[in-house]
Amino acid sequence: MRKNSIKNTRINGMVQREISELIQNGIKDPRIHPMTSVVSAEVTPDLKYCKVYISVLGNEEAAQATIQGLKSAEGYIRSQLAKSINLRNTPEIHFVLDQSIAYGVHMTRLIDEVTKEGKEDAATKAEDAGKEGSGEEE
Repeated sequence: MRKNSIKNTRINGMVQREISELIQNGIKDPRIHPMTSVVSAEVTPDLKYCKVYISVLGNEEAAQATIQGLKSAEGYIRSQLAKSINLRNTPEIHFVLDQSIAYGVHMTRLIDEVTKEGKEDAATKAEDAGKEGSGEEE
């Protein structure tokens, strides 16, 4: 099976949905943050390994605690995955913290700040130009 085949893409989606469901409803570890989402899952073509990218809405400590909680529950998640998805091999799961969503939110805030400052500067320049044109002095 090739990495970008339709079958591999379908398996990736199934694994992502099942692991997301398990994280939300099946695992009772208090270290796992309630706002944890599965961004993507990549199963190797030989179905031996799976990288699961996790995003946590919260601070860095909550994210690290969530990853530790998920790593300790890897065996349970793998056994539940084997029961729900009929595959030749149940992949060995590795959780990876994905910061792309937090990075995107941070970049959006920076862009908003810059555009806000740019509008304020443009308004100030327009006021200054209006005062110079009318001959007013401060």
